[in-house]
Amino acid sequence: MGNTERFDLSGHVAVVTGGGTGIGSGIAISLASAGAAVVVAARRTDKLDAVVAEITAAGGRALAVATDVTDRAAVDALAQRAVDAYGPLTAWVNNAGGSPVRTPLTELSADEWQRNLALNLTAVWHCSVVAAAHLRDGGTIINISSLAGSRGVPGSGHYAAAKAGVESLTKTMALELAPRVRVNCIAPGWVPTEIAMTAMGFDDSDIPKLANRIPMRRVGTPQDFGDLATFLVSDAASWLTGQTIHLSGGS
Repeated sequence: MGNTERFDLSGHVAVVTGGGTGIGSGIAISLASAGAAVVVAARRTDKLDAVVAEITAAGGRALAVATDVTDRAAVDALAQRAVDAYGPLTAWVNNAGGSPVRTPLTELSADEWQRNLALNLTAVWHCSVVAAAHLRDGGTIINISSLAGSRGVPGSGHYAAAKAGVESLTKTMALELAPRVRVNCIAPGWVPTEIAMTAMGFDDSDIPKLANRIPMRRVGTPQDFGDLATFLVSDAASWLTGQTIHLSGGS
């Protein structure tokens, strides 16, 4: 098999949660452009429909499924819709997550702590368990964490703790599911997504200043993450599992 063929995802079937915007949309579009059939899941149907329209306009195959990943029954239904539409899965990307709340841990409410864990950690576990039951041998799970998962982040300690949990979950599931399924994690640096900008109180005028703090002198783009996810799903990454890759421009 030549080098180019090792990145070809023809015949693959992928589910991408949180796929309607930002990093998730970049991953869905990139996987589809490499040949995969992609099931895009999120809560906002208008955003999902826009991503699916972009994929199909370029000749790809995609299906939108409105899903709340904190609802286990909804995740089960998502997996079944994907299998019914395209056949057994080869990839599942746990991208749904985020928290717009910035509050010191000593002032954070118990309800907000639980909401954060439900979305950013428990849902990743639930989705991974469902994915493992539907993935073909040689399949892969990709979790999306954050640089916050390995750093102290005043005001976002609840989110950082959940993302640290995602990275730990990645390592253990990689061991438990090997050699049948590979499990890896991407930890994004600064990407001006809607949730991140809201959480930090930034607007577009702040992006040049943020870029100057990054060694590569630019912020991340959805395509950066789509390219890495395509590699992780492909045969080129067949010996890579249990890893968290920092995609951050060197920051």
